[in-house]
Amino acid sequence: MVAFLVLAFGVTWGMEVVVSRVFGLSLANPLPQLSFAFVPALAAVVVRRWVTREGFGDAGLRPRFRAAWRYYLIAWFGPLGLLAAGVLTAVALGLYRPDPAALSRIVPGVPGPALVGGLLLLVVVLTPLYWGEEFGWTSYLRLRILPGRPAAATLVTGLVWAVWHFPLAFLGYVTYSNVVLGLLLWTTGFLCQEVMLTWLRLRSGSIWTTSLAHAGNNMVLSFLASGLLTAAGGLDDLIVMPVMQVPQVAVCAWILLSRRYRGAPVPALSTNR
Repeated sequence: MVAFLVLAFGVTWGMEVVVSRVFGLSLANPLPQLSFAFVPALAAVVVRRWVTREGFGDAGLRPRFRAAWRYYLIAWFGPLGLLAAGVLTAVALGLYRPDPAALSRIVPGVPGPALVGGLLLLVVVLTPLYWGEEFGWTSYLRLRILPGRPAAATLVTGLVWAVWHFPLAFLGYVTYSNVVLGLLLWTTGFLCQEVMLTWLRLRSGSIWTTSLAHAGNNMVLSFLASGLLTAAGGLDDLIVMPVMQVPQVAVCAWILLSRRYRGAPVPALSTNR
Protein backbone atom coordinates (compact mmCIF):
# COMPACT_ATOMS: atom_id res chain seq x y z
CA MET A 1 0.00 0.00 0.00
CA VAL A 2 2.87 2.38 0.77
CA ALA A 3 4.35 1.83 -2.69
CA PHE A 4 0.95 2.34 -4.30
CA LEU A 5 0.21 5.56 -2.38
CA VAL A 6 3.66 7.03 -3.00
CA LEU A 7 3.30 6.41 -6.73
CA ALA A 8 -0.33 7.56 -6.96
CA PHE A 9 0.17 10.76 -4.96
CA GLY A 10 3.74 11.59 -5.92
CA VAL A 11 3.34 11.23 -9.68
CA THR A 12 -0.08 12.93 -9.82
CA TRP A 13 0.77 15.89 -7.60
CA GLY A 14 4.12 16.35 -9.36
CA MET A 15 2.45 16.33 -12.78
CA GLU A 16 -0.21 18.81 -11.64
CA VAL A 17 2.38 21.29 -10.41
CA VAL A 18 4.50 20.97 -13.55
CA VAL A 19 1.53 21.29 -15.91
CA SER A 20 0.01 24.30 -14.14
CA ARG A 21 3.06 26.17 -12.86
CA VAL A 22 5.80 25.32 -15.34
CA PHE A 23 3.84 25.00 -18.60
CA GLY A 24 1.02 27.33 -17.56
CA LEU A 25 -1.74 25.00 -18.76
CA SER A 26 -5.16 24.98 -17.17
CA LEU A 27 -5.96 21.81 -15.25
CA ALA A 28 -9.45 22.06 -16.74
CA ASN A 29 -7.81 21.07 -20.05
CA PRO A 30 -8.93 17.51 -20.98
CA LEU A 31 -5.40 16.46 -21.99
CA PRO A 32 -3.71 16.75 -18.56
CA GLN A 33 -6.87 15.40 -16.94
CA LEU A 34 -6.55 12.29 -19.08
CA SER A 35 -2.97 11.70 -17.94
CA PHE A 36 -3.81 12.27 -14.25
CA ALA A 37 -6.77 9.89 -14.37
CA PHE A 38 -4.62 6.89 -15.26
CA VAL A 39 -1.96 7.39 -12.58
CA PRO A 40 -3.80 5.37 -9.86
CA ALA A 41 -4.29 2.50 -12.34
CA LEU A 42 -0.64 2.59 -13.38
CA ALA A 43 0.41 2.63 -9.73
CA ALA A 44 -1.77 -0.42 -9.04
CA VAL A 45 -0.38 -2.24 -12.09
CA VAL A 46 3.22 -1.53 -11.05
CA VAL A 47 2.62 -2.73 -7.50
CA ARG A 48 0.63 -5.82 -8.53
CA ARG A 49 3.10 -6.81 -11.23
CA TRP A 50 6.52 -5.87 -9.91
CA VAL A 51 6.36 -5.00 -6.19
CA THR A 52 4.15 -7.70 -4.65
CA ARG A 53 3.88 -9.88 -7.78
CA GLU A 54 0.38 -10.79 -6.63
CA GLY A 55 -1.21 -10.62 -10.05
CA PHE A 56 -4.70 -9.42 -10.95
CA GLY A 57 -6.98 -12.19 -9.72
CA ASP A 58 -9.01 -9.90 -7.44
CA ALA A 59 -9.03 -6.86 -9.74
CA GLY A 60 -12.53 -7.41 -11.17
CA LEU A 61 -11.38 -6.96 -14.75
CA ARG A 62 -14.05 -9.22 -16.25
CA PRO A 63 -17.11 -7.20 -17.36
CA ARG A 64 -19.59 -9.95 -16.37
CA PHE A 65 -22.34 -8.35 -18.46
CA ARG A 66 -24.73 -11.30 -18.33
CA ALA A 67 -24.49 -11.82 -14.57
CA ALA A 68 -24.35 -8.14 -13.59
CA TRP A 69 -26.59 -6.41 -16.15
CA ARG A 70 -28.86 -5.02 -13.39
CA TYR A 71 -25.91 -3.25 -11.79
CA TYR A 72 -24.82 -1.81 -15.12
CA LEU A 73 -28.27 -0.27 -15.47
CA ILE A 74 -28.05 1.14 -11.92
CA ALA A 75 -24.57 2.50 -12.65
CA TRP A 76 -25.74 4.07 -15.94
CA PHE A 77 -29.00 5.66 -14.83
CA GLY A 78 -28.33 6.05 -11.09
CA PRO A 79 -26.56 9.44 -11.45
CA LEU A 80 -29.58 10.76 -13.36
CA GLY A 81 -31.84 9.60 -10.52
CA LEU A 82 -29.60 11.28 -7.95
CA LEU A 83 -29.69 14.47 -10.02
CA ALA A 84 -33.50 14.44 -10.05
CA ALA A 85 -33.60 13.80 -6.29
CA GLY A 86 -31.14 16.63 -5.67
CA VAL A 87 -33.12 19.10 -7.79
CA LEU A 88 -36.31 18.12 -5.97
CA THR A 89 -34.49 18.73 -2.68
CA ALA A 90 -33.56 22.23 -3.86
CA VAL A 91 -37.19 22.84 -4.85
CA ALA A 92 -38.48 21.57 -1.49
CA LEU A 93 -36.07 23.90 0.33
CA GLY A 94 -37.26 26.87 -1.71
CA LEU A 95 -33.85 27.36 -3.31
CA TYR A 96 -34.84 26.61 -6.88
CA ARG A 97 -37.93 27.20 -8.98
CA PRO A 98 -38.54 24.48 -11.57
CA ASP A 99 -37.96 25.69 -15.11
CA PRO A 100 -38.68 23.17 -17.90
CA ALA A 101 -36.62 25.23 -20.35
CA ALA A 102 -33.51 25.35 -18.15
CA LEU A 103 -32.07 22.13 -19.59
CA SER A 104 -32.21 23.57 -23.09
CA ARG A 105 -30.19 26.61 -22.02
CA ILE A 106 -27.23 24.67 -20.62
CA VAL A 107 -25.75 24.06 -24.08
CA PRO A 108 -27.10 26.65 -26.56
CA GLY A 109 -28.88 25.07 -29.48
CA VAL A 110 -29.20 21.64 -27.87
CA PRO A 111 -32.68 20.69 -26.59
CA GLY A 112 -32.81 19.40 -23.03
CA PRO A 113 -33.84 15.79 -23.87
CA ALA A 114 -31.12 15.59 -26.53
CA LEU A 115 -28.55 16.89 -24.05
CA VAL A 116 -29.47 14.28 -21.46
CA GLY A 117 -29.48 11.50 -24.05
CA GLY A 118 -26.16 12.64 -25.46
CA LEU A 119 -24.57 12.75 -22.01
CA LEU A 120 -25.80 9.23 -21.24
CA LEU A 121 -24.15 8.00 -24.43
CA LEU A 122 -20.99 9.98 -23.66
CA VAL A 123 -20.82 8.30 -20.26
CA VAL A 124 -20.49 4.90 -21.95
CA VAL A 125 -17.76 6.19 -24.27
CA LEU A 126 -15.77 7.74 -21.41
CA THR A 127 -16.07 4.80 -19.01
CA PRO A 128 -12.58 3.46 -19.91
CA LEU A 129 -11.10 6.82 -18.87
CA TYR A 130 -12.67 6.62 -15.43
CA TRP A 131 -11.42 3.06 -15.09
CA GLY A 132 -8.04 4.69 -14.47
CA GLU A 133 -9.09 5.91 -11.04
CA GLU A 134 -11.39 3.02 -10.17
CA PHE A 135 -8.77 0.35 -10.85
CA GLY A 136 -6.50 2.09 -8.35
CA TRP A 137 -8.82 3.20 -5.56
CA THR A 138 -11.85 0.90 -5.50
CA SER A 139 -10.22 -2.21 -6.96
CA TYR A 140 -6.84 -2.06 -5.22
CA LEU A 141 -6.56 0.20 -2.17
CA ARG A 142 -10.02 -0.50 -0.74
CA LEU A 143 -9.41 -4.25 -0.66
CA ARG A 144 -6.15 -3.87 1.26
CA ILE A 145 -6.39 -0.91 3.57
CA LEU A 146 -8.57 -2.55 6.27
CA PRO A 147 -9.13 -6.23 5.32
CA GLY A 148 -12.29 -7.74 6.75
CA ARG A 149 -13.85 -4.35 7.50
CA PRO A 150 -15.50 -3.32 4.21
CA ALA A 151 -17.42 -0.30 5.52
CA ALA A 152 -14.40 1.21 7.30
CA ALA A 153 -12.15 0.41 4.34
CA THR A 154 -14.57 2.14 2.00
CA LEU A 155 -14.70 5.32 4.08
CA VAL A 156 -10.91 5.48 4.44
CA THR A 157 -10.49 4.91 0.71
CA GLY A 158 -12.97 7.70 0.01
CA LEU A 159 -11.01 10.02 2.30
CA VAL A 160 -7.69 9.15 0.62
CA TRP A 161 -9.28 9.62 -2.79
CA ALA A 162 -10.57 13.06 -1.75
CA VAL A 163 -7.15 14.20 -0.46
CA TRP A 164 -5.60 13.06 -3.75
CA HIS A 165 -7.82 15.70 -5.43
CA PHE A 166 -7.09 18.54 -2.99
CA PRO A 167 -4.31 20.29 -5.00
CA LEU A 168 -6.88 20.95 -7.74
CA ALA A 169 -8.52 23.51 -5.44
CA PHE A 170 -5.26 25.49 -5.36
CA LEU A 171 -4.17 25.08 -8.98
CA GLY A 172 -7.14 26.56 -10.81
CA TYR A 173 -9.31 23.51 -11.48
CA VAL A 174 -12.00 24.53 -8.98
CA THR A 175 -12.46 27.78 -7.06
CA TYR A 176 -14.36 28.09 -3.78
CA SER A 177 -15.26 31.32 -2.01
CA ASN A 178 -14.44 29.47 1.22
CA VAL A 179 -11.70 26.91 0.51
CA VAL A 180 -12.00 25.07 3.83
CA LEU A 181 -15.75 24.63 3.51
CA GLY A 182 -15.40 23.75 -0.16
CA LEU A 183 -12.86 21.01 0.55
CA LEU A 184 -15.01 19.67 3.40
CA LEU A 185 -18.06 19.41 1.12
CA TRP A 186 -15.92 17.96 -1.68
CA THR A 187 -14.64 15.31 0.71
CA THR A 188 -18.19 14.43 1.73
CA GLY A 189 -19.01 13.96 -1.94
CA PHE A 190 -16.08 11.60 -2.45
CA LEU A 191 -17.03 9.58 0.63
CA CYS A 192 -20.60 9.21 -0.63
CA GLN A 193 -19.43 8.25 -4.09
CA GLU A 194 -17.01 5.62 -2.77
CA VAL A 195 -19.72 4.02 -0.63
CA MET A 196 -21.97 3.64 -3.68
CA LEU A 197 -19.13 2.56 -5.97
CA THR A 198 -18.04 -0.11 -3.50
CA TRP A 199 -21.58 -1.46 -3.36
CA LEU A 200 -21.60 -1.73 -7.16
CA ARG A 201 -18.15 -3.35 -7.18
CA LEU A 202 -19.12 -5.97 -4.62
CA ARG A 203 -22.52 -6.72 -6.11
CA SER A 204 -21.42 -6.89 -9.73
CA GLY A 205 -18.02 -8.47 -9.24
CA SER A 206 -16.60 -6.08 -11.84
CA ILE A 207 -14.69 -2.82 -11.74
CA TRP A 208 -16.47 -1.76 -14.95
CA THR A 209 -19.76 -1.00 -13.19
CA THR A 210 -17.97 1.42 -10.87
CA SER A 211 -16.16 3.01 -13.80
CA LEU A 212 -19.49 3.54 -15.57
CA ALA A 213 -21.05 5.07 -12.44
CA HIS A 214 -18.01 7.30 -11.88
CA ALA A 215 -18.32 8.60 -15.45
CA GLY A 216 -22.03 9.24 -14.85
CA ASN A 217 -21.34 11.13 -11.64
CA ASN A 218 -19.05 13.55 -13.47
CA MET A 219 -20.75 13.84 -16.84
CA VAL A 220 -24.42 13.68 -15.80
CA LEU A 221 -24.85 14.42 -12.10
CA SER A 222 -22.19 17.10 -11.61
CA PHE A 223 -22.44 18.71 -15.06
CA LEU A 224 -26.22 19.01 -15.14
CA ALA A 225 -26.46 20.04 -11.47
CA SER A 226 -24.04 22.87 -12.18
CA GLY A 227 -25.97 23.88 -15.28
CA LEU A 228 -29.38 23.81 -13.61
CA LEU A 229 -28.67 25.10 -10.11
CA THR A 230 -25.53 27.20 -10.51
CA ALA A 231 -25.72 28.65 -14.02
CA ALA A 232 -29.52 28.81 -14.40
CA GLY A 233 -30.55 28.93 -10.75
CA GLY A 234 -27.88 31.37 -9.59
CA LEU A 235 -26.89 29.30 -6.57
CA ASP A 236 -23.34 29.25 -5.21
CA ASP A 237 -21.42 25.97 -5.43
CA LEU A 238 -21.21 25.89 -1.63
CA ILE A 239 -25.01 25.72 -1.57
CA VAL A 240 -25.43 23.37 -4.52
CA MET A 241 -22.97 20.80 -3.18
CA PRO A 242 -24.71 20.03 0.15
CA VAL A 243 -28.15 20.15 -1.49
CA MET A 244 -27.13 17.58 -4.10
CA GLN A 245 -25.52 15.46 -1.40
CA VAL A 246 -28.76 15.04 0.55
CA PRO A 247 -30.06 12.12 -1.57
CA GLN A 248 -26.53 10.70 -1.82
CA VAL A 249 -26.18 10.64 1.96
CA ALA A 250 -29.58 8.93 2.18
CA VAL A 251 -28.50 6.19 -0.24
CA CYS A 252 -25.19 5.74 1.58
CA ALA A 253 -26.97 5.51 4.94
CA TRP A 254 -29.19 2.78 3.52
CA ILE A 255 -26.16 0.86 2.23
CA LEU A 256 -24.18 1.15 5.46
CA LEU A 257 -26.95 0.80 8.04
CA SER A 258 -28.54 -2.17 6.28
CA ARG A 259 -25.09 -3.80 6.04
CA ARG A 260 -25.39 -4.35 2.32
CA TYR A 261 -21.66 -5.04 2.07
CA ARG A 262 -21.95 -8.11 4.27
CA GLY A 263 -24.34 -9.84 1.89
CA ALA A 264 -22.12 -9.30 -1.13
CA PRO A 265 -19.35 -11.63 -2.30
CA VAL A 266 -15.90 -10.40 -1.31
CA PRO A 267 -13.09 -11.03 -3.81
CA ALA A 268 -10.20 -13.01 -2.38
CA LEU A 269 -6.90 -11.14 -2.41
CA SER A 270 -4.51 -12.19 -5.14
CA THR A 271 -1.66 -14.35 -3.99
CA ASN A 272 -0.06 -15.21 -7.34
CA ARG A 273 3.70 -14.72 -7.15
